[in-house]
Amino acid sequence: MAARSAPSCHLRLEWVYGYRGHQCRNNLYYTAAKEIVYFVAGVGVVYSPREHRQKFYRGHSDDIISLALHPERVLVATGQVGKEPYICIWDSYTVQTISVLKDVHTHGIACLAFDLDGQRLVSVGLDSKNAVCVWDWKRGKMLSMAPGHTDRIFDISWDLYQPNKLVSCGVKHIKFWSLCGNALTPKRGVFGKTGDLQTILCLACARDELTYSGALNGDIYVWKGINLIRTIQGAHAAGIFSMNACEEGFATGGRDGCIRLWDLTFKPITVIDLRETDQGYKGLSVRSVCWRGDHILVGTQDSEIFEIVVQERNKPFLIMQGHCEGELWALAVHPTKPLAVTGSDDRSVRIWSLVDHALIARCNMEEPIRCAAVNADGIHLALGMKDGSFTVLRVRDMTEVVHIKDRKEAIHELKYSPDGTYLAVGCNDSSVDIYGVAQRYKKVGECLGSLSFITHLDWSSDSRYLQTNDGNGKRLFYRMPGGKEVTSTEEIKGVHWASWTCVSGLEVNGIWPKYSDINDINSVDGNYIGQVLVTADDYGIIKLFRYPCLRKGAKFRKYIGHSAHVTNVRWSHDYQWVISIGGADHSVFQWKFIPERKLKDALHIAPQESLADSHSDESDSDLSDVPELDSEIEQETQLTYRRQVYKEDLPQLKEQCKEKQKSATSKRRERAPGNSIRLHFVHGYRGYDCRSNLFYTQIGEIVYHVAAVGVIYNRQQNTQRFYLGHDDDILCLTIHPLKDYVATGQVGRDPSIHIWDTETIKPLSILKGHHQCGISAVDFSADGKRLASVGIDDSHTIVLWDWKKGEKLSIARGSKDKIFVVKMNPYVPDKLITAGIKHMKFWRKAGGGLIGRKGYIGTLGKNDTMMCAVYGWTEEMAFSGTSTGDVCIWRDIFLVKTVKAHDGPVFSMHALEKGFVTGGKDGIIALWDDSFERCLKTYAIKRAALAPGSKGLLLEDNPSIRAISLGHGHILVGTKNGEILEVDKSGPITLLVQGHMEGEVWGLATHPYLPICATVSDDKTLRIWDLSPSHCMLAVRKLKKGGRCCCFSPDGKALAVGLNDGSFLMANADTLEDLVSFHHRKDMISDIRFSPGSGKYLAVASHDSFIDIYNVMSSKRVGICKGATSYITHIDWDIRGKLLQVNTGAKEQLFFEAPRGKKQTIPSVEVEKIAWASWTSVLGLCCEGIWPVIGEVTDVTASCLTSDKMVLATGDDLGFVKLFRYPTKGKFGKFKRYVAHSTHVTNVRWTYDDSMLVTLGGTDMSLMVWTNEMEGYREKRPCDSEESDIDSEEDGGYDSDVTRENEISYTIRALSTNIRPMFGIKPHLQQKEPSTDERPPVSRAPPQPEKLQTNNVGKKKRPIEDLVLELVFGYRGRDCRNNVHYLNDGDDIIYHTASIGILHNVATGSQSFYQEHNDDILCLTVNQHPKFINIVATGQVIQQTCQVRKTKHFLLYLYCLVMIVHIKLKFKYISPFLHCYKELPETG
Repeated sequence: MAARSAPSCHLRLEWVYGYRGHQCRNNLYYTAAKEIVYFVAGVGVVYSPREHRQKFYRGHSDDIISLALHPERVLVATGQVGKEPYICIWDSYTVQTISVLKDVHTHGIACLAFDLDGQRLVSVGLDSKNAVCVWDWKRGKMLSMAPGHTDRIFDISWDLYQPNKLVSCGVKHIKFWSLCGNALTPKRGVFGKTGDLQTILCLACARDELTYSGALNGDIYVWKGINLIRTIQGAHAAGIFSMNACEEGFATGGRDGCIRLWDLTFKPITVIDLRETDQGYKGLSVRSVCWRGDHILVGTQDSEIFEIVVQERNKPFLIMQGHCEGELWALAVHPTKPLAVTGSDDRSVRIWSLVDHALIARCNMEEPIRCAAVNADGIHLALGMKDGSFTVLRVRDMTEVVHIKDRKEAIHELKYSPDGTYLAVGCNDSSVDIYGVAQRYKKVGECLGSLSFITHLDWSSDSRYLQTNDGNGKRLFYRMPGGKEVTSTEEIKGVHWASWTCVSGLEVNGIWPKYSDINDINSVDGNYIGQVLVTADDYGIIKLFRYPCLRKGAKFRKYIGHSAHVTNVRWSHDYQWVISIGGADHSVFQWKFIPERKLKDALHIAPQESLADSHSDESDSDLSDVPELDSEIEQETQLTYRRQVYKEDLPQLKEQCKEKQKSATSKRRERAPGNSIRLHFVHGYRGYDCRSNLFYTQIGEIVYHVAAVGVIYNRQQNTQRFYLGHDDDILCLTIHPLKDYVATGQVGRDPSIHIWDTETIKPLSILKGHHQCGISAVDFSADGKRLASVGIDDSHTIVLWDWKKGEKLSIARGSKDKIFVVKMNPYVPDKLITAGIKHMKFWRKAGGGLIGRKGYIGTLGKNDTMMCAVYGWTEEMAFSGTSTGDVCIWRDIFLVKTVKAHDGPVFSMHALEKGFVTGGKDGIIALWDDSFERCLKTYAIKRAALAPGSKGLLLEDNPSIRAISLGHGHILVGTKNGEILEVDKSGPITLLVQGHMEGEVWGLATHPYLPICATVSDDKTLRIWDLSPSHCMLAVRKLKKGGRCCCFSPDGKALAVGLNDGSFLMANADTLEDLVSFHHRKDMISDIRFSPGSGKYLAVASHDSFIDIYNVMSSKRVGICKGATSYITHIDWDIRGKLLQVNTGAKEQLFFEAPRGKKQTIPSVEVEKIAWASWTSVLGLCCEGIWPVIGEVTDVTASCLTSDKMVLATGDDLGFVKLFRYPTKGKFGKFKRYVAHSTHVTNVRWTYDDSMLVTLGGTDMSLMVWTNEMEGYREKRPCDSEESDIDSEEDGGYDSDVTRENEISYTIRALSTNIRPMFGIKPHLQQKEPSTDERPPVSRAPPQPEKLQTNNVGKKKRPIEDLVLELVFGYRGRDCRNNVHYLNDGDDIIYHTASIGILHNVATGSQSFYQEHNDDILCLTVNQHPKFINIVATGQVIQQTCQVRKTKHFLLYLYCLVMIVHIKLKFKYISPFLHCYKELPETG
């Protein structure tokens, strides 16, 4: 049991050896506190040289590759690689996340830069277009985005002297950007004749529009505006990788290993050649430079950080070293000293002091190193090489003892025996060689039992046995030193192993998940004293398990920091530290081992270090210390809300059926009926899978939801009003703090959240995007400005919205298991909590992301499922209800106390001013004091306590309580059984609303002469409902089985009910007592009908394809109708009671004679002439038009004809209720459509006088009553019917001009290659580049000498003259409108044609032009506000693919017409509107 729980000890990151110098640049800076900030692997490091101490930022999930320092030098921005990379802005003092920017870039973030005031951040992606994004990083909002360049961008910077200007550089280009509104516009730098077209590696901006850039050939290019004005040749001997601007001037560093300092006018000050210093070496390459005062920081490609004091420039201080580029695999620890040894593919072996946190020895070998081992006395160090050899060195002076090569493949593992006599060497060719140490490493044995490469070795304590693991996951044993394989388990049984580094074996079974690739755990090391095991895997995760760890799927604590695979992990000799090494990140991590992790210790642990990641999310075993899920919760977690067809798929499906639709609409179709229906009352409440979805409004009405309807119930008048904006199941509801607005979230492929007004029933905001499948929980902030939502996608995504603007503020993945509730902190709007399956998490907004920390339970409780949560009386206090009936009390993220509150799960909790109220599965409501120390009062929901004014009957005592709300002197309660009750504080309970319980509802019958109906459901109840103003359930009866159909007898005295087990019964319609029952079939009864008139016969249809006919008086079966090939769906009698019409699941329309059941063949044309007593059939010529265009994917499930035979109502699988004119001949009839049910409408019935239509929702379990409004009566109201959406031209059609315009396609032009490039410079200013075909391939070889160009020598070039647009004839009127306006009191006219905006002076006939568009302008408008005179907006044709949303956008340009006299042309000049843009109001 203990082996499967997480260990109580803990690891804390103490030191990281290394620095990311390869493939990165400009990533090393001084902070305001004179600390040094840089990154390695997935960790941001803040190093204090004075204290020799490191702090770590660990908010990234993959390799960090870019870094920028805020102008105030406290905040740091870092960008990572990955499929969905993000940017973190964090505090270098506290190493806490301030903001997260995500959801825009792909592949990675190559460059970052803050602007002068630090309000904006620019980033460059690694996607194919190298996208450039500008962010308002505090809000986490992207301000602008544009494609950067077709090739790699290496550096980007804001022009610190010109706001809204940026410069970027990269492979053979430099671009100068202008940010205008939300548009980033580049102009390419013009190299001209001043310098060669070069790859620009770095840049810095200066005053007077000057930009300095470092080129690949070592020159510095100086730019004025976009033009290259001069070059500083030979500034460096090779590429300039880094350029840093400071108050004193500029510092540059290059591949030549030199640092050059320049003054503010870029005149040289001094040169520092690091290769010539004491610490220098040949090949040293500078990747990053930072100059502050008299100190210079230098980062090199080989992972070193130097600090240089200018006065002592020849004595640089080496403050950090790490391994160079190449995989890092070898790791060993000294047996008696706090030393660690590492070896890498960079051919170096290094010894690190774990106490001093420093490199104390280094030796370069001739081959890449793959493994290492130190013998028992610490004298010899053995190194296994990639070429199959191994070398032994003396640890003292790193001199060679012996070099042996017996193998050709890599040596992957080697170990000395505990007595120091032997060295075992494991090779990739499946062999293990044994060498005698005393015999100068003479080979004394060989182990040849493995069939795959050797991965791990361990010696027994007595040095007599060796165990091995190989690539196939096999564990083998050998007798030493000869190497004979041991197959007897008895011989091995008592062996004690000196170390445990094998990944296979009984003792380490628990480190493997239930489903795992055998090779994804790379290293293991056991701590026998602490009884703990540390592992390293391919996902960059270090894990701590208990040891021994016997059963698969054990719990663990996990730690992140390494970016990719962790290749090796070892305990130090005294078990104080764990050392881990990263393969691709080349870093060495030193973790401090904290043996006992108590709550007081945890308070000092940085949240992102462990509390967010310590417990396994992946552990999926049945843990003995976690209770089983309650049956209700288990049932709820298994619910799926995925649909085969969503309503939002309809337009796409109809598009696919266009041809079929056109052929049908060529015939004239009947118009839609004049009648309409209006939703009048809904019986039901969604409680079985929802919670906390029931509230009082401001004026005391009750708001809740059922199916796709938001309901506002007036309990005094017993009336309802409806919000009908949703089109699928509403799953959650919350109310605004002012109790006047409601937010509801629904099921959907792209589900929406609606915020609507309870008074006007109108939507205020609809939020879409970022969720999938559905919304499970929503909550308003205390100020009502923000809304938090949780999705039911696989990651249960959490989104924070500014709901009025419809803007996503932050987003994060919640949990892999279901989240039941989200609650926003009433005191701090940036904080919230989520609770769910074994989940309690505390979140904080950080820019565009959310930082989550798991609740720390400690020894006070168990990792239980949380069903509800609320905040308490301070911002730190939170309370949650568990599935076992406890209430957990939290302070910050720590559990401080648990209180037993209910028997069974606590489903709902509500915070009061001076206490709390809870409700649970036990049907008890409990009132508590403000600290949950005392239960003040309890209320039990019992039938005996029902008040006389109740609108129905309570089905059972103590129903499971799902929602609780207080207000207006009452407690409002929602139950799992679909009931809403109001509890008076003095005790009486009033039942207000109720519906069917969980289970599909199919059976529906209306009374022949009274306004009542009967329903029967899979919840095993038969119910009678009053449809008159009392709107209540009159009677209910429990059945032995669920039912699917029911029918009143013609006199209304009997009620026949068909059950799911093939039986049916007849009951007294008043008392619901049994009259008679039969059981002749095994499959469910699908329809049941009395014959008209006296009701002599009863027809009973079943799913086994038969209809039985019974004589009601004699109670005998008198006939059987046979011949159907599928189950029966609908039956109808003719008016004489002699003929039955039958529909089947195979879409057959059959006829049988009654009472014997003889099959009859009746021609289709004759069917219409027969007088039918009822029409519920969905097949036949009379109702052919009720089937939609997409009839293949959705069924019409039910229909019912009014008694005057004029209107046919239908229900279908998509939840639509439709009205058709009867008969509906011809395909795709016109209709009126109503949305209220969420999924399939299972039954529809008109009342006896056609005044009301009653409909049933199958899985939404609701009974809806609609009033029938006759033709001519039309009341203005929201959410009326939607007319048929197939309109043919005969119904009015289009005017010919409108038709032509409607058919114009702009797509082809938008996709074609533009004649004028969107970005760029005028032709005569362009530097000619070779075409794509002519460009040489990229090569690392030295460049070939240029060929002499003699053909143009001595020839005088003719200058290219520029053309100036003078006059444009034309105006775009053929497909545009409202695009001509007066300006300047009628002096000028503004209009457009082609891609040009034209300002035409009426008096002189002269024209001025706006020519920044690059394709047809389609629309134009003028700002009428007096504050913004002469401001014009124009929109053009373009297709721009966005990296995130992949949708087409029309670019919107804002322009200002500024009257300026052009010096040369004496002409009016039109410029982009920029300087006044910030004054525009947000609503403008």
